[in-house]
Amino acid sequence: MSGQTTEITDPENPKAEPRKFAFDHSYWSHDGFNEREDGYLEPAGAQYDDQQKVFEDLGKGVLDNAWKGYNCSLFAYGQTGSGKSYSMVGYGVNKGIVPLACEDLFRGITAKRESAVKDEEYQVTLSMLEIYNEQVRDLLNLKTLQKGGLKVRQHPTKGFYVESQSNWPVDSYDEINNKINEGTRNRTVASTNMNATSSRAHTIVAVSFVQKSSNEAGQNMTKTSVINLVDLAGSERAESTGATGDRLKEGSAINQSLSSLGNCIKALADISQGKKKVVVPFRDSVLTKLLQNALGGNSKTVMIAALSPADINYEETLSTLRFADRAKAIKTSAIVNESPTDKLIRELREENQRLMDMLKSGGGGASLEMGGGGQEKSGYSEDEVAEMKRALEEQVRQNAQELEDMKKSWAEKMQEGQQQTMAGMAQENKEHEDMKTTPHFWNLNEDPALTRMIIHFCRAGESKIGNRKADPAPEILLNGLSIQKEHAIIINKNNTVKIRPQVSAKVMVNGQEIKSETTLHHNDRVMFGSNLLFAFHHPQELEKQLKEGIKIETPTYDSAQEEIAQKSGLMKDIGGADGKSKEDLLLQEDLIQLLPMINEANAMSEELDKKVIFEIALVSSQARGVQDGKTEVMVKMRNMENENEWMFSRNDFINRKYLMQEMYANFMQGDADWDVPKERDPFWEPADTETLIGTVHVYLQSLGYMIELQENLAIADYKGVEQGHLTVEVQPCSEKWDNIEEDYFVDNPAELVGKKIYFKLKIPFARGLPQRFVQSFCRYKFYLEDKNVQTQVVSGTINPDFGHEKKYQLDVTKQLIEYIANSPLVIEIWGMQKGDSSPSKASTNNKNNKNNKTKALMKREKTIVNSPTTVTVSKDEKIKEVSCEDII
Repeated sequence: MSGQTTEITDPENPKAEPRKFAFDHSYWSHDGFNEREDGYLEPAGAQYDDQQKVFEDLGKGVLDNAWKGYNCSLFAYGQTGSGKSYSMVGYGVNKGIVPLACEDLFRGITAKRESAVKDEEYQVTLSMLEIYNEQVRDLLNLKTLQKGGLKVRQHPTKGFYVESQSNWPVDSYDEINNKINEGTRNRTVASTNMNATSSRAHTIVAVSFVQKSSNEAGQNMTKTSVINLVDLAGSERAESTGATGDRLKEGSAINQSLSSLGNCIKALADISQGKKKVVVPFRDSVLTKLLQNALGGNSKTVMIAALSPADINYEETLSTLRFADRAKAIKTSAIVNESPTDKLIRELREENQRLMDMLKSGGGGASLEMGGGGQEKSGYSEDEVAEMKRALEEQVRQNAQELEDMKKSWAEKMQEGQQQTMAGMAQENKEHEDMKTTPHFWNLNEDPALTRMIIHFCRAGESKIGNRKADPAPEILLNGLSIQKEHAIIINKNNTVKIRPQVSAKVMVNGQEIKSETTLHHNDRVMFGSNLLFAFHHPQELEKQLKEGIKIETPTYDSAQEEIAQKSGLMKDIGGADGKSKEDLLLQEDLIQLLPMINEANAMSEELDKKVIFEIALVSSQARGVQDGKTEVMVKMRNMENENEWMFSRNDFINRKYLMQEMYANFMQGDADWDVPKERDPFWEPADTETLIGTVHVYLQSLGYMIELQENLAIADYKGVEQGHLTVEVQPCSEKWDNIEEDYFVDNPAELVGKKIYFKLKIPFARGLPQRFVQSFCRYKFYLEDKNVQTQVVSGTINPDFGHEKKYQLDVTKQLIEYIANSPLVIEIWGMQKGDSSPSKASTNNKNNKNNKTKALMKREKTIVNSPTTVTVSKDEKIKEVSCEDII
């Protein structure tokens, strides 16, 4: 990074010309700093840009525009862990743009108030929203964390807004910080209850700044600025091959917002470059509706693109740079939001009267406005007319609230707000004091901003842990996957804390499942159920360790998940102890990411009674029929009733997992229609989906000597387990395709270079395929073929006769001789399974179902001793499968 230029070099091709991108500012903050005694990171040289520098360049401009009455927006975009939150919020004394801007704003307000004249007033209010799975939640009002979220409405002049959104008056940065912390805690609890993925949620903090004063003509003027601070969901790594063909690839609403944002930015960039007839799809997602002004309307907007300098993240970093490069072409048209106060009140009253008249006419006015003349003429259904009336009533209520707020003095608003927050602040202060002396759990979350937001105390005596169904209510209430009514008991006796899991309850301590009473120590990692991770804090033990000079490492979500993966045996075959290659690091990253997802998917399958189990598989390139490729993490879904199996890529499984979360959230909220048709069910896959049975490797050295080859080869699946046998023949021929005599044999394959060879590749039959397959066929690519060659599909037998033959006529080159000598021909055997694997719906009609068949099937799975199996498939590649039940 240099000045306004950012360069990126492909680590796979370091000699290539770097890609260059130009922006208004480029900041380097990865290294080149010194840490002061107070923890602040200051520049050690000219390259490093500290938080103050970023604020001076960006935050000051946002503040200046807010004082002038412009709407302002600040976006943070980039992959998870790249530093979005550090730039926006900061960490410790290294405060980000948001706290520095708010502190500066209130310093300015304090200075203005000291010299304020009559009727001069400065008001700041705060709101905090989260968008997840196309649903909007008000994080500062727990009552609105309801099924379906809040409605997004459209005002004729103000654009899109959120119905019933709360706005809290604040009078200092400390109050803003307390409210943001409260919203973050609520976000953590809500995401845990609904088993939501926090990194896939967008958060919008809106600071409304109102200045009231009199102009030279004596009119009361109101100047309003809304500062939107938007933390977008992290962008995820995806394979460069694009669409994978998964039938559910586009099914998840969770991914809709970011893709819609990208489409809007592309369209706005096209408009800025002079293209005509471009439609900007703001209505395609909730996020783009609410950010319409920020993206292309009345706002001065700043976008921060956070980048990772790690070479393993090259593709994601390049994608972020391209996104930002398109965004910089967008032009907004900001205006000063200033009007006479009396005029605003009059306009609100007139609009309210008009809406009341429309309601009195039975909604007909709404129909007329939309091109009709009442229900019959307009063609609107009764439900549509009812919805129009509801929208009108909400608009009337909203306008009435605005009128009431404008009449109230700022002192009255502050008093109301403080009364509601005082009790919460007192409770929070007490909690902080208790944390200094009482052992407790604090939550670990994949999003660092949501870590340490949930605290559970281990008070003296016994504390029961359970879910909301427990009666009486437990001392520690947990809501999440696989949490039992009576899950565990915490015993605190003389400051020695022990945990005792209840029968069949899942509890893990430091990566190992426990079945008996276990003593907890400071910084132990504890997992309850399938995905609730906590760290244990023991103040007295911590004090003792500090006195003894023991080095203390604070646990993180990633380190806890890596520990679980290590203890499961999954990590031992990845790289060496001293160093890992780029491929090893990517593989480890995928494992740590997928492991908790597998746990959650199995827990959801059990609770929803879907009768399938998911398992992680490490599949070598040879097992996939690819030479010199990397080992991939894949996921196997197995139907526990008929043993049908399907393999999903990492990306396909992650997409399905989001769909599972949507289904589970609807189930938990009591939606009667939570179960979807099997075509949209992420727990179901058609039995006739093509499934890889296994592969055989045919070594072709004999062809180099023009000698016939006939092999009966074992078909090995990705674990190396035999799945039947395949007969393969390679028959060298004359120019007329006749069998050759010994005269054609050669002593050295090099003798064939420059000549033509003729041979037939035959696949006569396979024998002993697994019983669950009712159709089968073979597929392969020989040498430089770019398309698969496929045998006929044979049905109704596990001993198929393929009768396949293909003739090859090739000019012999050194490259061909090299291929024949060193590269096996990989033949894949594919099949379609029998029976419909549709998940049963009969037993999933209510949450209190006691005849859960999946639970019994899962229990049966646990009785089978599953030890990780490692099978050698070549000199230096291994494959391995670990059942998730081993991990849980």
